[in-house]
Amino acid sequence: MQAVILAAGEGKRVRPLTGSRPKAMIPVANRPIIEYVIEALLKNGIREIIVVVGYRKEQVTRFLNQLDAPIEVVVQNKQLGTGHALLSAKSRIRDNFLLLPGDNYIDPSSIARIKDLPNAMLVKEHPNPSNFGVVMISEGRVTRIVEKPEYAPSFMVSTGIYSLTREIFPHIRENDLTYAISSMIESGVNIQGIPADDWQDAIFAWDLLKMNRRLLCNLPSTRNGTASRQTIIQGAVRIGKGTTIGPNTVITGPVVIGNDCTIGPNCCVMPNTSIGARVTVEPFTVIGDAIIMDDTSVGSHSRVIDAVTGERCILADHTSTWTVPGLMEIEGIATRAEFGAILGDTVASGPFTVFKNTVIGNNVTIEGRADLSSRYIPDNSTVI
Repeated sequence: MQAVILAAGEGKRVRPLTGSRPKAMIPVANRPIIEYVIEALLKNGIREIIVVVGYRKEQVTRFLNQLDAPIEVVVQNKQLGTGHALLSAKSRIRDNFLLLPGDNYIDPSSIARIKDLPNAMLVKEHPNPSNFGVVMISEGRVTRIVEKPEYAPSFMVSTGIYSLTREIFPHIRENDLTYAISSMIESGVNIQGIPADDWQDAIFAWDLLKMNRRLLCNLPSTRNGTASRQTIIQGAVRIGKGTTIGPNTVITGPVVIGNDCTIGPNCCVMPNTSIGARVTVEPFTVIGDAIIMDDTSVGSHSRVIDAVTGERCILADHTSTWTVPGLMEIEGIATRAEFGAILGDTVASGPFTVFKNTVIGNNVTIEGRADLSSRYIPDNSTVI
């Protein structure tokens, strides 16, 4: 059986983290999201995989070439929607196939439920259905899909994961795949709605923290770095090669730490934390419920909780993030959110900077003693 993974989009609502990478390549639990999708397919014996790339396609292609799996890459030259992306792979598809987004987590057992059905889609209840295609089901059959309604008639949403035949292609008249599925339903095709066991999507950047918590749940403990005898490590903790953990540092899993990091001494790494490669965490710093990407430095006496940092960030000493509720304007729509901070790539902040429910764009410089609350700072800004 074939599988088509759509990984051509940017993920605009996850900016600034997608300014330099497609959403499918954002690391969660230190692995790109698309890797979990491919792994779920391989565990179901599906090895004929086509990946449609587009936005920053070189990054995705380079990563796929490193995998031990025969993956074919198809380029969508213009990102015109999911329907158009599927059409880009039409000539490679022979018969029945699975269609999956490359920027959502899906578990292998959910794919097992749907892979042998000719026309079906995975559905899942979601507390915020208006961000998705809301699915109406009667006796196991999908009767209607309402795309991102202001007032959702149901909590059941489409995961964007389908088992299809080539029968889909004549119905793709719009660039959005949802319209093609709706056209099939209107023409009398029976589309089964199959509940997914576990599915995670990050609509907004702060949703990555929830996905990170989920994907760290099954983390196996492996310790390849060097830890001081005075280090306390509890729970599932993975430590990469070349990493050094200083004395009197306490790490409570689930936690993953990449290669060549320096943590501590006298630090506290709390559960649900992912730390990338070549990260430095200076003494007397607390990090928890966070994603810290590669080549980032966190200064001493800092508190980084409920936060995502991009690559190459430099946070000076006494940096703090505080989780507070607020409103964020995303694509012109006010969205409620509760988190500490989302920092893009190459953010530099001075000492005693405080972030509260704040999104910082890429290449932003913040002078010391700034107190930023419920704000969105655009790329390439300087905060005085």
